[in-house]
Amino acid sequence: MASKNTAQVLIDGKIYSVSGYESEDYLQRVAAYLNNKISEIKEMEGYNKLPAETKALLLELNVADDYFKLKKDASDLSAQIADKDKETYEVKHELIAAQMTLESTKKELETLQEEEKTNQKRIVELEAQLKEKQRKDHG
Repeated sequence: MASKNTAQVLIDGKIYSVSGYESEDYLQRVAAYLNNKISEIKEMEGYNKLPAETKALLLELNVADDYFKLKKDASDLSAQIADKDKETYEVKHELIAAQMTLESTKKELETLQEEEKTNQKRIVELEAQLKEKQRKDHG
């Protein structure tokens, strides 16, 4: 089991001690993300006049919004990867079929070439026999 890490992080101007099984670098990145979100919502008109509970709720809603958007993006990317994997499988299947056809065609070509050699030899033999017969008939 991984050991628990503790890190001192700065969130909205306050230092917090946070711990988790992730690296300290990861915990710092989470804090940086929260600081960025806090900065974004602080820019909203009237933010400073809102009660602390409403400010916290705005932060939670913004984080949840990011989460659901990224979750949808991840789902979309997973679907795209699945489609690409299917396409890759189909292309590989087509490639294998083409390679099998090529091998079969090569073997067929070799067979035809052997037949051609045999036929050429037979033609030479028959021409020789014909010349011999013509020579005997005329001679």
